[in-house]
Amino acid sequence: MPLKRASEKDLRQSKKKHLKNLERKDAVKDAVKKFKKALESKDNATAKESLSNVYKTLDKAARAKTIHPNKAARRKSRLTKLLNKTIPPSTSPATAQ
Repeated sequence: MPLKRASEKDLRQSKKKHLKNLERKDAVKDAVKKFKKALESKDNATAKESLSNVYKTLDKAARAKTIHPNKAARRKSRLTKLLNKTIPPSTSPATAQ
């Protein structure tokens, strides 16, 4: 147990931050699971929609310093690569030249 009032407050704050960080990490895990499930079901629209949800949750976690920004970027890149490998993007006229 903390002996000083300031350290008691610090303990309270760190407990709140810990719980909030766990919530954010769980949200990221859930979003990634939903995205991978959509990929397995070969549902293009759901997969793309859930990928944008993954982007959103990763960016929120990085902004709140729950995860490192580079880790968020790396995971977004890998998941996008996985989507493109599973569901090839449609060729647009600009890239067909």
